Amino acid sequence: MWSQRWDHIFYTGNGTVGRIVMQAAAKHLTPVVLELGGKSPCIIDEHVDLETTAKRVAWGKFFNCGQTCVAPDYLLIHERVHDRFLDLLAGAVKTFWGERPEASADYGRIINARHHRRLVNLIPGSGEVVVGGQADEASLYIAPTVLKNVSPDSPAMADEIFGPILPTLKVRSVDEAIGFINARPKPLALYIFSSSDESQQKVLNKTSSGGMVINHSLLHLTVQGLPFGGVGESGMGAYHGKQSFDTFSHRKAVLKKGTMVDPSIMYPPYTETKTSWIKRLV
Repeated sequence: MWSQRWDHIFYTGNGTVGRIVMQAAAKHLTPVVLELGGKSPCIIDEHVDLETTAKRVAWGKFFNCGQTCVAPDYLLIHERVHDRFLDLLAGAVKTFWGERPEASADYGRIINARHHRRLVNLIPGSGEVVVGGQADEASLYIAPTVLKNVSPDSPAMADEIFGPILPTLKVRSVDEAIGFINARPKPLALYIFSSSDESQQKVLNKTSSGGMVINHSLLHLTVQGLPFGGVGESGMGAYHGKQSFDTFSHRKAVLKKGTMVDPSIMYPPYTETKTSWIKRLV
């Protein structure tokens, strides 16, 4: 299929296949849009409504069992509010899906057994389970799971999770969170929860990501006027709303002229007189 001469190729998926698509497209100089995902970070500042934030993070992370390309992939929580926030996050999970999320009609399942095994294998050695951790391969169930004391080198921090496992790390400041994010590939989405305009602007100005949401998660996808796409490792190009039309269109410039005689100064030989007139005109 990739050997065909397409006008445009649109691919959404992972970076491994994205590279194959782009390599094939290069043979015919075919333009591409690649929406590749990645590890979308979420910063929890100390200056924020923690209860509201916990609800919005739990909803955004565990929506569709975490299987969305812009789900918060990991949390960078200010150390002063870390423990309190995890308690509230656990409370939000219980409020949304009950004591037994496997019995909730509102909680999903993992797409297949291969991905179920991949996700379950991320939990051991990635930190301490503070919420969830239960799994059942027969029903493709993994509980909403939150991990703490996670090392940056742990299995859960290696690649995009794309499932209901949420690693959390402590940071001492928004600046430290920015440094952590900038030391890694550019994400498809970036989230910051903060009531500080200064912190919001600092993250906006000092990081690079496909999209960014302040004080919520996922919702930028619902705004048709906003382009959606990645940057760097998270992809290239954009779509949604008018951006989709522009992406799949070629704006061909067309100029139509009559057949009246052109002015003589247009053509050589360019005498001093002609050159003088041209300079005046341009």
